[in-house]
Amino acid sequence: MEFTFERKINYYETDRMGIVHHSNYIRYMEEARCAWLENIGIPFTLLEENGITIPVLGVNVTYKHHVTFGETIIIKIFIKDYNSVRMTVGYEITNKENGQVVLNGETKHCFTNKELRPISLKKYNPDFNNKFEIIKVNNGGKNESL
Repeated sequence: MEFTFERKINYYETDRMGIVHHSNYIRYMEEARCAWLENIGIPFTLLEENGITIPVLGVNVTYKHHVTFGETIIIKIFIKDYNSVRMTVGYEITNKENGQVVLNGETKHCFTNKELRPISLKKYNPDFNNKFEIIKVNNGGKNESL
């Protein structure tokens, strides 16, 4: 169950050479992840209302090509790994105009309560757990490493 998110590059996100600064891709991945969670019916507001947070434990990216002001990127997002306590989300960013892969990446997360103690969604919120399990099973076999 792959989700795609489109985004146009803003001028302020570029460096002196007119290329998107590498640090912005982390933000793009977060924007896509927030839109994805909303799309699957588990927006951050609902998670927080249920006392759940999903802090980022790590980020790993491989830059392939660059994009510039005015171009549009497509971010594909999918679950690479999920065990009800931890989740790894995968990303593939492509340039909409030419189809080039711009970046492959992943973010690692842990589900926690409001005190930032790890929780198991299987026990804490079975409904949320079931949604993530279904998505994991239907993620199109995307298990490649970076």
